[in-house]
Amino acid sequence: MKHGTILGGVVATPDLDAALADYEGILGLKLIERGALPDDLAASWGVPASAGRPTAILQPQSGAPCFIRLVEQPDHPDFMPTRTHGWAAYELTVQDVFGWPDRLQGSGFDIVGPPKELEGLPFFVPMQVTGRGKEMIYLNEVRENTPSSDLPHAQSPTDHIFIVILATPDRAATVAWYRERLGLDEGDTYTLEYSMINDAFGLPAGTQSDLTMVQNDRLPIVEVDDYPAEATDRARHDGMLPPGNAMVTLAVDDLDALACEWITPPTARQGPLYDGRRAATVIGPAGELLELVETKT
Repeated sequence: MKHGTILGGVVATPDLDAALADYEGILGLKLIERGALPDDLAASWGVPASAGRPTAILQPQSGAPCFIRLVEQPDHPDFMPTRTHGWAAYELTVQDVFGWPDRLQGSGFDIVGPPKELEGLPFFVPMQVTGRGKEMIYLNEVRENTPSSDLPHAQSPTDHIFIVILATPDRAATVAWYRERLGLDEGDTYTLEYSMINDAFGLPAGTQSDLTMVQNDRLPIVEVDDYPAEATDRARHDGMLPPGNAMVTLAVDDLDALACEWITPPTARQGPLYDGRRAATVIGPAGELLELVETKT
C-alpha cells in the first residue's frame, strides 16, 4: 500500500439507521461492522464526548481497502457545508455518473451539483451531493488519467474515496505542511471558476479560486482549496467530532519518521481498517482531523 493512500473518511450523522439506508441501501456499500465507538479510539481522535456513540463501517463492493465510517451525533445548528475550514468533501469513484440522479431519488442525499462535463477537464465527470449530516460527497466517473496523476476507474457502482478535499485559509502553508510533515509531493495548481465555492459564499459568476493537489508521485490524495476570507473555523459540539466530513484516514509508511504532534501516542488497533497496525491522529493546519495508519511490518 503506497504512502498516502486514502484508507477512509469519517462522517458525523444525526441518525445512523437512516444514514445506513443511504450508504448501504442506495450507494451499495457493504456494512462490515457496527457497534459503539470505543473510548480509547475516541480519545485518540481528541473527541472523548463521541465515545460510545453508535457507529458503522462500510466498504465498497469492489473490496477496495477504503472505508466510510458513520458516527451518530447531534447536528450542530451553525454548520453549513462548503463554508468552513476543514474537510470539505470526499470524492468517490463511481460508474455511470449520469444514472445516479435517478438512483438517489427518495434517499437522504440532496443533489447540489448534477453530473456535468467540465470544459477543459476531460478526465472525469463529477456530481455533488450532501447527506443527512450535511457531509459533502462527490460522485466522479473517471474518464482518463490527468497528465500528472492516475485516476481509478470504479470496479463497482460506487467504489472507494480517491481524493479528499480540504478547505483552508492558507493554501500554500497547508500544502507545505503536508509536504514537510508527511513527506508528500506538491502536484499541479489549478485556477478555475469553482461553482460550489461561489454558490456557498454568494460570489459573482466568474469568480475564480485556486486549488493545489497533494499527492505521492502520481497518486492523488488531498485537494487543497483556497477559501474566501468569509470562511470560518467549523463549529462543533464540545468534545465531539466536527460535523459533516469529520476526519480522513491515510496510510503511511512509518509513523516514527513523521514530524507530527499526536493527540495520543501511536497505538496498535484491531478491526477491518487497522488490522493490528499502529495508528495515531494529528490536527492539521486547517483544523482538520487526520488519522494515520502505519503500513510497515
